[in-house]
Amino acid sequence: MYFLIKWAINTIALGVAAIIVKGVVVHSVVALAVASLIIGFLNASLKPIMIILTLPLNILTMGLFTLVINTIMILITSQIVRGFDVSGFWAAFVASLFMSFISFILSMFVGEE
Repeated sequence: MYFLIKWAINTIALGVAAIIVKGVVVHSVVALAVASLIIGFLNASLKPIMIILTLPLNILTMGLFTLVINTIMILITSQIVRGFDVSGFWAAFVASLFMSFISFILSMFVGEE
């Protein structure tokens, strides 16, 4: 049940980010849900590997390079999911900022498992 709630939160956050950021386009609700699921899967599987590989750079930037890794996750998702288009790096970067912020705010209302 907790997985579905987190998925719903991330889907809402991605949808709001797509509305706010001009370079992010979602063509359907199904594409939005699939993109959110793929981002969650990439964050669970690929992101830890990328953080370990970029650890020196992440330490040097005091963790801010993690934002670039989140951006890469969104760009990878836009290549995988049809109907979820991101125009470039900066659009994905701003979308990742909005998505992180909105997910954080909505997760405060849900609590832990």
